[in-house]
Amino acid sequence: MVDFELTVRKFEQTCVFELSWGRGQHLSATLDYSNPLSEAYQNWQHVYLSYYQSSLRGWIEASGNLTQPPVDWHGKLVQAEAKLLSDFHHWLRSAELFEIRTTIGNHRLLSSENAAPSTANLFLTCTEMELERLPWETWEIGAEFPTTGLIRIARVPLNIRHATISPVQPPRKRKARVLTILGDETGLNFQGDKAAIQALAKVAEVEFVGGKPGESRGELKAKICNAIADEQGWDILLFAGHSNETVATGGEFAIAPQISLSFKEIRPQLLAAKERGLQFALFNSCNGLSLARSLIDLGLSQVAIMREPICDDVAQVFLLQFLQSLAECKDVHDCLLAASALLKQSKNLTYPSAYLIPSLFCHPGAKPFQIHKKPQLWQRFQPLIPAPKEAIALSILTLLSLSLPVQDRLLEQRVKVQAMYRQFTGQLPPPAPPPVLLVQIDEQSIQKAGMSDPVPMNRTYLASLVDALVEKEARIIGIDYLLDRPQKMRDRALAKSLQTAVQNPTHPVTFVLATVQDDDGSWLRTRPEIASPNWSLQGHIHLWQWNMRLLPPKGSRDRAAPTLVDRQYPFSYLLALAQKLQQDYPKDAALKPDLNSSTDFLEQLIDNLKREQKKNHRTLFSPAAQMQPITIFSYSLGQMWLHPIIDFSIPPQQVYDTLPAWHLLENKLNSQQLDRISQKILIIVPKYSDAGIDFDGQDNFPLPAALRYWFKQDEVLSQRKSITGGEVHAYMVDRYLQKRLVVPLPDLWFLGIGIILGKSLFVLTKKNKIILNNKLIFISTIGVLSIVYGIVSLQLYMSNAIILPWLFPTLVIGIYLLSFVTRNKK
Repeated sequence: MVDFELTVRKFEQTCVFELSWGRGQHLSATLDYSNPLSEAYQNWQHVYLSYYQSSLRGWIEASGNLTQPPVDWHGKLVQAEAKLLSDFHHWLRSAELFEIRTTIGNHRLLSSENAAPSTANLFLTCTEMELERLPWETWEIGAEFPTTGLIRIARVPLNIRHATISPVQPPRKRKARVLTILGDETGLNFQGDKAAIQALAKVAEVEFVGGKPGESRGELKAKICNAIADEQGWDILLFAGHSNETVATGGEFAIAPQISLSFKEIRPQLLAAKERGLQFALFNSCNGLSLARSLIDLGLSQVAIMREPICDDVAQVFLLQFLQSLAECKDVHDCLLAASALLKQSKNLTYPSAYLIPSLFCHPGAKPFQIHKKPQLWQRFQPLIPAPKEAIALSILTLLSLSLPVQDRLLEQRVKVQAMYRQFTGQLPPPAPPPVLLVQIDEQSIQKAGMSDPVPMNRTYLASLVDALVEKEARIIGIDYLLDRPQKMRDRALAKSLQTAVQNPTHPVTFVLATVQDDDGSWLRTRPEIASPNWSLQGHIHLWQWNMRLLPPKGSRDRAAPTLVDRQYPFSYLLALAQKLQQDYPKDAALKPDLNSSTDFLEQLIDNLKREQKKNHRTLFSPAAQMQPITIFSYSLGQMWLHPIIDFSIPPQQVYDTLPAWHLLENKLNSQQLDRISQKILIIVPKYSDAGIDFDGQDNFPLPAALRYWFKQDEVLSQRKSITGGEVHAYMVDRYLQKRLVVPLPDLWFLGIGIILGKSLFVLTKKNKIILNNKLIFISTIGVLSIVYGIVSLQLYMSNAIILPWLFPTLVIGIYLLSFVTRNKK
């Protein structure tokens, strides 16, 4: 690598270029400074500020309040940039600079590593601000020399009084430490900066410091100064916010509204930080030339700044790419080049000229800073790493096993196979009346009721269904409709029906009503004038693919669950709970709703069970219904380990009956529908196209593969393409009542087991002559064992409600068998 130092001095309208390199070699050239270039820069700067004026990270003085006609500033900026670069490059291609350009461009010939293009660093010093503001980083020196390697241009201040830390200082054993100062956020958005800085979290310790509401000027300044001078030391200093040129104080940056810190104020702390290891600073703010000069003069190794005002969005894009490259252990010069290249190549249409703004200032005696990662654990066990082809295949399988969409798809097909296995082996549940009756408000019911728009559903119509069900001696009624918005007189009709049903002297009704969480995190609950939670149960109706909704974690309903939804009881669970209590304790008056109650009805049920029956409501159903700690932990990894699924392998006719709402109102019920209605769970559900609360506003979901298998066996249902939310709730209610929740074991776990078994088989076959002489028998035996394992896993599903993964471990064994076959062919 060759380093060049180029100093450009300006005397009136003349510039003197002085190039030095190697062992005292030196070149000098004199060039007239072009007035058109100066005008081109000023015009570009004016248009640039006009285009970005609303979102800059600096203080830009107002230019007046006169209303101007619309101007295409984007087009003007593109033209001004082209003009500036054209004039600048034309000036640099002057004949007077030919020898200097040739020397730099042919740096590969000066290097001992002349077998291939090498990297040259050009350290540029400009003595005048007018020259320093020019985009020297765009100087295409190598364009004239095809064999040239990379030429990196860094800037050096004219004055450097302090030495940097030793360039041969060994890397620290600890992680790199990063101090991030978040300044005045007025007009800015630091969310992008914070997210970008997280790119360093894996390779560095990141700490933030900034202002808080109510903090005085003195307290804030003292806090930031103390943080900079921390005795543990820092490797990197980052600043995000507003900054400005102040030559007298060495630059300043805003740390809060109307509060700024100048370089002069924090100079002692920066000196202490440098002595404790601070090497690099990045000011992701405007007009950073003064700050860069001051920090390099102080002895910092490198400082990255923006020479001009910078748009807030551009600053975030730049920072993200810069820190991603830094986290990849690239040096800061390559990081800046990568970030500038992104702005030029991918973002130039959106943010024109933005790539011209970043610059890196360097101390000539410093090695470019980069983060050094500690050796990874896997490197210590490198001899145990699989062969390249095996590693690729296993990596692909691992990624697939971690993909939730892939897991969902495989589980869906697995449940379908289970349904086929049930029917083939005759292991269907014994015939019994289904526990749930779905009262479906379908299209025909809507038409017969004369409703022009069922959204929202007419509360008077719901009241008539409740009255009809109560007349048929229903005991438990769920309403799968949100009752959160007022319908005035219709609300009164529904409230009257609910209260009358609750007060029924012969068969009081327990109601379970629907709630959901909206996009803002608020809960949409039943209006208090319709029903009170003191005499009704209210559970959420959120669905999560084909997974069971579980109880909140034991003893921590409000804190331990991963989401707010998981902290509430599911609609289906409350229906099953009401049914269970009615069957087990039919004469317990304390378990009946009371309109005069002043406490939450669910809490009444739980407390009464614990006090009078000496039972915990959680033990009434399967232990798998409770959210397990390992499941909660897996959510943080984007997984759903040991989360039970809905068992669609049970035929739907054994889970629920359906009854069109108009049949109920017109009393067209057959004997089978009337049979034991007092012992069924009745759920009023929608069955029309525009019902629902999901993202797409639908209550109709693609038909699971297992249900498609069951429906195809019924001539009437064979054309169905979807399943309603009410039917899904019915399945969950049935699984709770049957105390049988199917738990899939994670694919990733069994993938690991498969790798261990596969590697063991591979090692076993290396020197075993019996296996080598009977390869076909060995492979056939493994194949038969895989089939046997598949049958065992199907039967384990039946007997213990556990799903053993089959595909991934079998594929792993197949990969090692393939390695065995190909190895022995050589």
